[in-house]
Amino acid sequence: MILVDGVVSDEVAALDRGLQYGDGVFETVATRDGRCEYWPEHIARLQAGCARLGFLAPDGGLLRAEAERALADSHGAGVLKIIVTRGVGGRGYRPPSRPEPVRIVAAFPFPDHPPSYAEQGIRLHACRTPAADHPALAGLKHLNRLPQVLARAEWDDPAAPEGLMRDLAGHPVEGTQSNLFLVRDGVLLTPDLSTVGVAGIIRARVLALATAGGIEARVESLPVDALDHADEVFVCNSLIGIWPVNALEHRAWPVGPVTRTLQTALDDERRCRSG
Repeated sequence: MILVDGVVSDEVAALDRGLQYGDGVFETVATRDGRCEYWPEHIARLQAGCARLGFLAPDGGLLRAEAERALADSHGAGVLKIIVTRGVGGRGYRPPSRPEPVRIVAAFPFPDHPPSYAEQGIRLHACRTPAADHPALAGLKHLNRLPQVLARAEWDDPAAPEGLMRDLAGHPVEGTQSNLFLVRDGVLLTPDLSTVGVAGIIRARVLALATAGGIEARVESLPVDALDHADEVFVCNSLIGIWPVNALEHRAWPVGPVTRTLQTALDDERRCRSG
């Protein structure tokens, strides 16, 4: 089911600024039997994103009610996508002085990922397309995803379900749809996203779980050759959880103990919070 401003529909106005300019934000939420995982975190990020863009986010209670409607017939695992645009505006980049944001809430089947991705790990494609540096948009899950679109169009290989994106200087940043972590000498590292990248919900949970489990964790700008010196590598997002990375170009890594520990901790947390 797809709801547009609470009405069953799959259409938006041609002059909607989300369509015209990517002027909006979105969330992709894992669901199980109609229940949304990490709902408070997703809504908080969506509201913060709207505030950063300068318009008022929809009421969280309203979005929750629409999510429940969209998921009313859902059984098992699924995906809820929430999109909020600034709404209809005239021609030109200048935002309307009194925007009327548009809400799109849609339910989809869960993607059919092979269990081997989580168990044995994946190979990453090395993307030629760089991640776009823009401090004003860094961390936001905004609608303008063209760098990711171009990067994901570079390859079509089921053995490599994700790609690594670097910034313009060559520093590792993230996957096309995931956040990046590596382990070096027992320390968990993830790239600083103050100028580029999406601050993922699961990225934040992994950092918190690592700290709670006594694993030293750091957020820092990774050097260009960081992956050459990594002992373990993994990627994560709200749908996949954690996928170990076992290969990238000439590099290869085992599925290491820190990755397995965090996979277990995250799986346990997700079960507890959805129960």
